[in-house]
Amino acid sequence: MEKFKNSPIVKKIGLNRILLVGVLIVMYIIFAIISPTFLSYSRILSALNYVYFLGFLSLGVTFVIATGGIDFSIGPVMFCCALVAGYSLTSYGVPMPAAMVISILVGACFGIFNGYLVAYCSIPPFIVSMASMNIAKGLASVFTKTQSVSWPQSSAEGGWYRNLVKMGNIPVGLFIFLAVAVVCAIILNKSKIGRYILCLGSNKEAVRLSGVNVKKWEMTAYIICGTLAGISAIFFVSAYTTVQPGYGDTYNNEAIAGCVMGGTSMAGGLASISGTVIGVFIIALLQEGIMALGLNKNFQLIITGIIVIAAVYFDVMGRRRKN
Repeated sequence: MEKFKNSPIVKKIGLNRILLVGVLIVMYIIFAIISPTFLSYSRILSALNYVYFLGFLSLGVTFVIATGGIDFSIGPVMFCCALVAGYSLTSYGVPMPAAMVISILVGACFGIFNGYLVAYCSIPPFIVSMASMNIAKGLASVFTKTQSVSWPQSSAEGGWYRNLVKMGNIPVGLFIFLAVAVVCAIILNKSKIGRYILCLGSNKEAVRLSGVNVKKWEMTAYIICGTLAGISAIFFVSAYTTVQPGYGDTYNNEAIAGCVMGGTSMAGGLASISGTVIGVFIIALLQEGIMALGLNKNFQLIITGIIVIAAVYFDVMGRRRKN
């Protein structure tokens, strides 16, 4: 085992990523054996629909967790973006491109709001994100007058936005998601932004004493997270069309589970975009597998909760061994 762990290929790819890919393959095989319909292409496309919006949420929260913070508002913020932009589209006649921009701007505004309170007002991220979650729910309900919003179908005027997810049987959304993931990986691992964000999670005080504007870079992480939540909203409605006020909470845990499972440390200072991507695929496959087996969605909530606890436990134990 030690020889395998110390091999050049394993060191380059990462043992955690290899294990995650193995888990993904084993899960797919098990679900395919239990339910033969799981092998159908339509079932794969259905799972990918879940990957897109959850993936953007997970990518965003990866930056926040890398600073040692947390954001429990991303799910409701995503719904708020979709509701505000969708209501502007259907009730005020805003063109589709403008509605999509509105969605991203609303998400970015929440990111600025959260980031400012955490970085410049020194309010704990947990408190800020819980408050922001309620604000997002309330704002969406007030703006839409507590009505659900249905974005245009493919055949309707402006329905071209649904091509962002699927064009015929081609999963266009998969290519967009992976491209954005590559950009996020470059930002996190190859840029000054990512370097400072990771350093904040490792030792914020040491970074501050070295002359770095820690508030600026901590706020930047939340802005990235909020912006990606706005993009996530577009992909959610592209797949599912209708959005209702007051929802989105469950997606917080799933997005956080995806990035923590992928190797991002809840203590901050360590993050993996590629690991987050694999983690999201596992969560989406789990959700689709439970549906294929005819089980209640509550089973997924139970398993996701267990995954989060296990991932954090192994992260804590790994840090203790290093220390």
